[in-house]
This record gives sequence, C-alpha cells and structure tokens, in this order.
Amino acid sequence: MVQAVICPPSEHNTRRHPGAVTRSALAATALALLTACGGGGGGGGASSVAPAPPPASGFDAGEFEDSNLFADMCAAPRSGNFPDVAGSTEDENNWLRSWSNELYLWYDEITDEDPAAFTTPEYFDLMRTFQTTASGAPKDQFHFTIPTDEYEALAQSGISAGYGAEFALLSASPPREIVVAFTNPNTPAANAGLVRGTQIVTVDGVDVENGADVDTLNAGLFPSAANESYTFGVVLPGQSAITQVSLTSQEITSDPVQFDQVISTPTGDVGYLFFSDHIAPAEAELVTAMAGLENAGVTDLILDIRYNGGGFLDIANMLAYMIAGPSAASGRIFEEIQFNDKHTVRNPVTGQALSPTAFHETTQGFSLAAGQALPSLNLSRVFVLTTAGTCSASEAIINGLRGIGVEVIQIGSTTCGKPYGFYATDNCGTTYFSIQFRGINAVGFGDYADGFTPSNSPTVATSVTGCSVADDYGNALGDPNEDLLATALDYRDTANCPPATGQIRILSNPDPALSLSAPPKAGAVLLR
Repeated sequence: MVQAVICPPSEHNTRRHPGAVTRSALAATALALLTACGGGGGGGGASSVAPAPPPASGFDAGEFEDSNLFADMCAAPRSGNFPDVAGSTEDENNWLRSWSNELYLWYDEITDEDPAAFTTPEYFDLMRTFQTTASGAPKDQFHFTIPTDEYEALAQSGISAGYGAEFALLSASPPREIVVAFTNPNTPAANAGLVRGTQIVTVDGVDVENGADVDTLNAGLFPSAANESYTFGVVLPGQSAITQVSLTSQEITSDPVQFDQVISTPTGDVGYLFFSDHIAPAEAELVTAMAGLENAGVTDLILDIRYNGGGFLDIANMLAYMIAGPSAASGRIFEEIQFNDKHTVRNPVTGQALSPTAFHETTQGFSLAAGQALPSLNLSRVFVLTTAGTCSASEAIINGLRGIGVEVIQIGSTTCGKPYGFYATDNCGTTYFSIQFRGINAVGFGDYADGFTPSNSPTVATSVTGCSVADDYGNALGDPNEDLLATALDYRDTANCPPATGQIRILSNPDPALSLSAPPKAGAVLLR
C-alpha cells in the first residue's frame, strides 16, 4: 500500500515510493531563515528567480527518455540490499529531469536545463516552477530532499536526531529571537528543564540575537546525528538571568499527541487535543484520545495543530472522520487528488484508477490493526488553533471538514498554504519531494496556496470564520489562559474576537530569506 502523505513515508511501500507526502513545516518559516542570513544551505530553496545556469553541454531540450531508464544509476552506489548500480551524476540528473517532466504538477513551468551542467542538488533545485502566488509568495515552497535513511526513520517511528525541543523563530533576522515552542517528554531538552517559552540566547557562545556565525547556530539547534553536544545559554520563563545548559543530541521519538483533556465550562465540556505530527504512531494515539473524549461526552473540540506541519494524509482523513462522525462523513468525500494533465485517469505512481477518497471509518494499519471501527465525536463544528506552522495534512483536515459542511472556526494565524502533495521517492540514497498533485474537497475546493486565515484578518488567503491571535509562549499548551485556547473558549460563548494580533504572512515582494533553503529536519520546528 502506497500512502498519500503530506510528508513522511509508510512501512507499506513500493521499492521506490516510501509514501505519498504533502507536508511542509514550521521549518519553512523558521531557521531556514537563519541560513539565509549568512550560511548553511541544503535542499531546494524557493526563491522567486531561477539562478542563471552555466553553459549547456549539448543535450536535446524538450526531448525526454523514460525516467526508469536512469533510475538507480548512481554516482556513489550504496552497498547492501539496494537496487543501485554504478552510474554518474549526469545519470542521476537525467532521472530527475525525466521524473520531474512525468510527475511534477507544474512540469510545463520547468525550464529544461542540461543535466550534465550541474551537481545533483543544484539540478533538483531547478526542477520546479519559479512563479508566485497572489500574495507574491513562491508558488512552490515545498521542494526538498532528505537522506533516505533519515526519512524512513522519521516517517515510520517519528525518530530523528535532536534534543526533543521544537524551536520557534520569532525574528528571522538580527535582532533574532528563538524560543522553545514545546518539548517531547523524557528527552534531553525536557530533562534539562527547558519548557515552552524558554529563550535561546547563545549556542556554543555564539550570540543568537546578532551573531554572524550562523553555521554554529544551525549546527547546534539542528544536530545532524546523535551524540552531538552543544552548550546553550537560555533564559527560562519568568527569569532574567542566563543559565548555561549542555545538551547532547539523541535519537528522539516524537510524541505526536502529547495533550488531551476535558475542560469544564458552564455551557458544557470541551475537549482539547494537541496534535503535532501526522506520523504512523499518531494513529494509535489519536484513536485513544478521541475515544476518551467520546466517552467524556464533550460538546465541542478544540484541535491544536499550531505546530503540525503535516504527514500522512490518511491520518488526517481518520481524524477528520472522528471529529465529524458517521452522520456527516460516512460515504462522503474527504479529498480528491489531481495530478498534472498527463495523468487524468490513473494515479501515475500506484497505477490505480483515480477516484475521490472517502472519509475513513476504520483504522488504516499505521500503528493499529487495520479495519477497526473509529470512535467519533459527531460534532457539527470544530475549533482549530493554527500558526504558519500549520501545514499540508493539517490544512487538509480543515478543507475536508469544510467540504462536508462541518463548521471550522480558526483561532491563531494564517496557515502555510499547501494544498499539494507528493510521493516521497528514493533514488541513490536521497529521498526527493517534488509536488505531484493537488487536493480538493467534496465541493471541489483546493485553492488555498496562500493558506487559511481567520476572518478578522483579511488577506489574499482563504478566509475562515475565527480570530487572528498571535502565538502565546508565556503560557503552557493546554492552559485555558494561553491566548489561543482562551480565545477559542471565549469565542465559543460570545462569538466575539479580541483585536487581531496574529502574524499575517504577506509576501508582496518575496525575499529569498523567506524560502525553504534547507530540507526538513525532524525535531526542529524551523527546518522540518
């Protein structure tokens, strides 16, 4: 079974397609920005102007061989149980060129370049559109790569190197400001006492606010492997003194559903669910949490997906069903995917006939046995807490529920804007993410490339009933006094919003610093 995702892959995979993905991340809007300030780099950047290519070496522009002719021909073949054979960089680039021409959603917006004239990372960066959306943001902000072994570890088990802290970049350029958004339990960050709102002041002596050594900042915040040690100068919430904390990276297992609780109010019990990642373990955790909320008889749900950059689309589908229940969702369309105009009848990756995907009423076999009936809350509305880190599969929940008439009330700020997906594809040890399809809901809507935004903060983004509220790092997640949660609870009773404070993403003149200049990294909100 090949899974349509919105970022990591499934254990049920074909040889070349670990999973269909559509996830972006808070990464995009975070420390990727630090690299653009003076260092770092990595997978495809989403600048709005294509770089000038070197002279071509004489290839047939517009003429394409089948990508399978070049698949697994590697400049550095892997040893072991891999299909790799000896090849060259040009072979790898020829595969990218043909594969992109076959499957990229906007293949006709790619400038055909000589595969012999670039390194493979450079060439992949060119295999995309450089057009912009209505807001001026890059049309394709989600073009990236991850080493295949890292991708499979993250997607299957939520495992990646890090400290167990998710960092949020509040200011991208000097004076920079980085805080801890949340930590996973029993991790180096949590055990060192880092909590939500902790300010990161220095990394190995390099000043975060104005330091020029961005490489050290990136290396420290986003370790590439286990057993990397760095010393952080931090200011804990409510304190002013700088505390030195030494952290050593580990293989961190993400906990995608850390908080679920029932909040008692005079007008009924309200469920609160914090959901951070559409990875395989989330299936079991979500089913357990939603069953508990169902048994508690909650009359409303506040779904906190402010840091959820996406993942498996099937998990988004299941969660949406558990919210809406059978009366609203049974037999209805959750999402229909559309490929480029070369593939209107069959899915070019799976070979299956293209047809809309209904809401899943049973488990799908990610971390629970497939075919078990899902619990459901049978709600006619849901409150969603969002930021720019709410992306892809998380946005699909919003769009899918709106498509069947479930009222979605958005509290927070504009989401990332990713109605697109891809099948994560390995070639020569690199897993490539290149947009291959768009998703539409039951009423045919999928045009939210500039994100969903609360209705009291009008932008070119798709307006959703709700309130624009800036993220509140001064209170714990799940605390009824935390600004987003407090606003949702108040709106539930009054239908009134406070003055808009949520950050509004408007890129009328895109800066390359606002691009995905590095591949997603697990455990790092900024580069995910």
